[in-house]
Amino acid sequence: MDVLSLLYPGDQAPQYKELPEVTAHDLGLEEVCAELTSAAAERNIILRTMTRIPVDPRVIRYRCEVFEDVLAFPQMRETMMKLLDRVDFLRTYGSFSKDTDAAGVWELVHRLDEMDEYIACVQATYECLNGIDLKSEGLIRLRDYARSLYEDHGFTELKKDIQALKKETDKVKSVTLGVNLNERYEPVGVGIVSVNSKQFVKSGVVGNFCDFLSRGDHIKEDTEWDQNYTYHTAGNEMAKSLERASQFPLRMLRPGVVPVGEESRGSDSIHALDRAMGAMISSVVKKLKTILSRHVSVSMQAIVGLIPEFMYYIRWAEHIEKLQSKGFTFVTPQAEDPQLRMMDAQGLYNLRLAQTMAADPQRSADEMVLNDVIFDADHRIYILTGANRGGKTTVTQAIGLMFVLAQGGIRVPAKEFRFSPVDNIYTHYPADENQTMDLGRLGEESSRFREIFRKLTSLSLLLLNESFSTTSFEEGYFIARDVVRSLKRLGLRTIYNTHMHKLAADAEELNASDPGESKISSLVSETDSGRRSYRVKVAPPEGSSFARDIALKYGVTFEQLEEDRAKK
Repeated sequence: MDVLSLLYPGDQAPQYKELPEVTAHDLGLEEVCAELTSAAAERNIILRTMTRIPVDPRVIRYRCEVFEDVLAFPQMRETMMKLLDRVDFLRTYGSFSKDTDAAGVWELVHRLDEMDEYIACVQATYECLNGIDLKSEGLIRLRDYARSLYEDHGFTELKKDIQALKKETDKVKSVTLGVNLNERYEPVGVGIVSVNSKQFVKSGVVGNFCDFLSRGDHIKEDTEWDQNYTYHTAGNEMAKSLERASQFPLRMLRPGVVPVGEESRGSDSIHALDRAMGAMISSVVKKLKTILSRHVSVSMQAIVGLIPEFMYYIRWAEHIEKLQSKGFTFVTPQAEDPQLRMMDAQGLYNLRLAQTMAADPQRSADEMVLNDVIFDADHRIYILTGANRGGKTTVTQAIGLMFVLAQGGIRVPAKEFRFSPVDNIYTHYPADENQTMDLGRLGEESSRFREIFRKLTSLSLLLLNESFSTTSFEEGYFIARDVVRSLKRLGLRTIYNTHMHKLAADAEELNASDPGESKISSLVSETDSGRRSYRVKVAPPEGSSFARDIALKYGVTFEQLEEDRAKK
């Protein structure tokens, strides 16, 4: 069969683009994942899945359908997570995938326990998925796979054989050995007399042995067992079950005598007997273990591979269910042709902001400001301006998170969301001062942008946050204008969040001077009677870079400076 996966259709090999580490940091993905689970291993799996971005709309739709099924059936989530924990335990601590030479009877008994647990997992998986109305191709394929195992005639026979074998092995309490001795009472050979359903009684064994030694008439002249001991055999059902399971004639314990080498005699007698017994049964048990495991190896690995994928969907479903219960809206994304380079987001908001609000009992989802943003040929590049702390960075980050979630197959924070998948997401945020010692801030930003630009394609998403604004307005504006012109020709979707309102005001001029299919638009973070609304709209820029907001922030208005002088 095709590879069983909940992230990719069975006929497709995994294909994805790695999200740059700096983009994951700028979008706050680690903080997002920290809200989903407290387990570090699970957070790492979720983060790794989210940063491997598929571009094919079919893969994205496949994921979305799986997620909707996982979200729709909470009981199935709970049951499958418990089952997968059991399978993972078998994978980690069991012997199915381990290449070992151990072939003792006790190793066989351990293998039977594992096989019994595996059978229970397959049966429970089938019963869990068979009782619900699944819609997704991924979970339907898993259900059909579990059904094929469950209904397979070999599986039914294996189930019966394992139960019979376990029933018989559970009866084994002791083994009677016959030991050949030399004149120094050292073992020179060992053979198996019987397998018993009762344990030895130490005092009886020692008493009988001493009694035999002291009474010469009880020492037998031959080696035939006269059935005169107090042990009871377990019967022949075990041998029959083993023969049926292995498809070849066998006896659990081979008759005959195994010689004990001179180097193993004397004080190491017990170990010598153990090694001799192991040698007698080794080849038969090893062959039996191989046959028993043959049925399990492929199916076990297929199910084990689903553990991280299931966990990814389940943790997201639990989190979104929690946010929805608090009034936040999520919608299934609709993936379109990547070549359209479009996005139509209605009522979008920032997931990280929603997580913060949900954790504060004093805040409500009703406070969340929703925005409508589109990408199309007339709005391919946005120059986003507005008041300081007016929500520009929040909106910029929100759009990046929307694409990460959507292409990961997860519901997005919006009322409607149609989009063309991007081939990657790149961010250009101001650098820390420690990173600018050699080139200076403007030099560092310019060098870093050039490295990003070399990776961009028309299908990429670029998020610029106050880029080239760490120097004088004239220098920054000159660089930013040329950057926007190049981005326009490339035709990728871009949000450029900046205080350079003149750059936004130049949008029409730049469109006219270099006509093409992709256009630049001015996007404004609105103010209402001087108050920040945190809403954005397509409109000419307001104000003069909101210099007074910046001056107020840093305490350099005339009034603030006069107040400081008066305090001296």
